Amino acid sequence: MNLNIALLPGDGIGPEVIDQAVKCLQAVEETFNHTFVYKEASVGAIAIDKTGNPLPEKTLQLCKDADAVLFGSIGDPKYDNDPSAKVRPEQGLLKLRRELGLYTNIRPVKVFPTLIAKSPLKEEIISGTDFTIYRELTGGIYFGEKKLNAEGTVASDLCEYSEKEISRIAHLAFKAAKNRRNKLTLVDKANVLESSRLWRKVVTKIGESYPEVQLDFLFVDNAAMQIILNPSQFDVVLTENMFGDIISDEGSVIGGSIGLLASASVGDENALFEPIHGSYPQAKGKDIANPVASILSAAMLLEHFQLFEEAMAVREAVDKALEKGIVTPDLDVNSSYGTNHVGDFIANNIVDSSDDDLNMNDENIGLGKSTII
Repeated sequence: MNLNIALLPGDGIGPEVIDQAVKCLQAVEETFNHTFVYKEASVGAIAIDKTGNPLPEKTLQLCKDADAVLFGSIGDPKYDNDPSAKVRPEQGLLKLRRELGLYTNIRPVKVFPTLIAKSPLKEEIISGTDFTIYRELTGGIYFGEKKLNAEGTVASDLCEYSEKEISRIAHLAFKAAKNRRNKLTLVDKANVLESSRLWRKVVTKIGESYPEVQLDFLFVDNAAMQIILNPSQFDVVLTENMFGDIISDEGSVIGGSIGLLASASVGDENALFEPIHGSYPQAKGKDIANPVASILSAAMLLEHFQLFEEAMAVREAVDKALEKGIVTPDLDVNSSYGTNHVGDFIANNIVDSSDDDLNMNDENIGLGKSTII
């Protein structure tokens, strides 16, 4: 298969983790005889510094012309600490989602057995956790009309949804549940919000077309509590934009590190894949950033194009790295392995997964040597 992939490394550790994801995609090319073409562009704070625009037109056009987008991270402290800034890095990502029509964000939350001890929750609580959050991505309060009075003392953000916006993501979530464990949970605040009551009405009606899928409902405050008390009860979670933003980050800590979780943002014509962690500017350039989430995002990219065997090869290589303790310091404070070492190990195991004849043995890993060019 030939794919054109737009690379948007972004800010902070974004370029470092994207490099490892590309390294693994190149290993897939070598192993499975595919051809991927990569073209890079700037977005976020680095784009503001270069052009004054967090999403330059050249970047947007590159993404529109690509088969898929592989995204790093976005954000910079100089904007985080300046609430008066009129141009912000995050505006670039929001515009990119809107322009590409990426209305569904898919975030798997899965506990790796070898890392259970790293979770802040007890093993008996998180064991068996494996659910996916479907978050609506281009509507709701983040995209609604925003007002601030002349005195700067009263502000409002409009949360607005249409039946069409709800329906298109609901169908995707129900189809996902059919391919998993046939359970879908809608998270809303229907006891208070009119927009949430519309969500319940539309999703309930659509549920009649998927009789094999058990549909239940949770208010968002209860859902946040249940994710901590009993996360294994969930299969597919469907929710609106802001609620999804919050509970998906909550879910990310169950596995022990936010650096483990990937995501996909898809629409009818375009798709973007990114780790859910932030730009982590404190780690920039120190070779300590966890690249696993970015690498698993690349695996989701492969799955999007029906390259299931290739995606499985990436996931199995990641599993092997975790099992052998080839991890960054966020997962093991005593680890001597850096971002590049972990990426090298995973990429080499995609090319040759045999235990007895690795292209890169443990000694080479420690020295940071790789056979992948």
